[in-house]
Amino acid sequence: MLKVAVVGVNKIGKLHCQYYHMHPETQLVAVCDLVEERAKQMAETYGVVCYTDINSMLEAQEIDIVSVATAGEENGSHHYLPVTTAIEAGKDVLVEKPISNKIEEARVMVQFAREKGVRFACNLNHRFVPPANKGKELIEKGELGSLLFLNMKLTIQNPKDMTPWFHMRALHPHSIDVMRYFGGDIRRVQSFMTKAPGRDTWSTASINMEFTSGAVGHLTGSYDMSRKHPIEYCEVAGNKGRFEIDNVYERFTFYPHQKDELLSGRNSIMTGVGRFHDTFANRFDQFIREVKDGVAPAEISASGSDALAVQEVIEAAIQSHMNNGAVIEVPQVSHHIIQ
Repeated sequence: MLKVAVVGVNKIGKLHCQYYHMHPETQLVAVCDLVEERAKQMAETYGVVCYTDINSMLEAQEIDIVSVATAGEENGSHHYLPVTTAIEAGKDVLVEKPISNKIEEARVMVQFAREKGVRFACNLNHRFVPPANKGKELIEKGELGSLLFLNMKLTIQNPKDMTPWFHMRALHPHSIDVMRYFGGDIRRVQSFMTKAPGRDTWSTASINMEFTSGAVGHLTGSYDMSRKHPIEYCEVAGNKGRFEIDNVYERFTFYPHQKDELLSGRNSIMTGVGRFHDTFANRFDQFIREVKDGVAPAEISASGSDALAVQEVIEAAIQSHMNNGAVIEVPQVSHHIIQ
């Protein structure tokens, strides 16, 4: 039984507590939050010990996994200290996305985890669904042939205008991770962005991409759409076939080029994904199994390295927009393995 502590228990952190409490292979033993009242409430809900200081928690409790669900500016500025503190203590860590809204801190976290030899993962949960598994399987079997292009759309309504780059840094770790999951590393980007009326953040973006494989891709992202409509669409095409994934997990269709028959699947209660929050359970379960199985840190699914690679693409896209749509080279994350 793995013992887990959750740091940051507001909103998303509550989901972390819930899923670790429910999982048969983990025991939620402690929670930590700078707001004492929040920490006490979660501690009472799950019958665990609460702290307002992570160092005190790590000294007092026997812990295997630290799950960091703090927020901050652009949903990521509060991650650095609890993540590096947990890594220093030798704990395996799962952090919410974005790994950090500051690329320098993201680089330090990934390097520090490598040096300490701990498992470091990120909650890039959009890839942990049956349709994504099927798409990855078809690519690895060669059913799509050589990849040619990838199209991605992720749109949702979020009226917050926290910073000019809130939309890019807070939302698109998900979409770019899915694109990298299927297409591999991204070499170059070019971006154009716009603001909806009355907004201060660059709330809608169009990003062209070139993958190291030679495939090309495009991402359309927006914080200006209605929550009543599907939020995500993914299309991956090669010279032998093409597949589409509608709304994260709801429907999968594979179109082989030389056959009339299609391979189609739809979401059902049998897949384990009945609503979006179930993707969290899938993601946590994968990390828990990898920790229990002793998977090497460099082979962790949706790892800190993956999360850093995503943020490198985002920062390159921001630089492109700031430079009138210039093509920007993306710094590559060394020793990176996509699972």
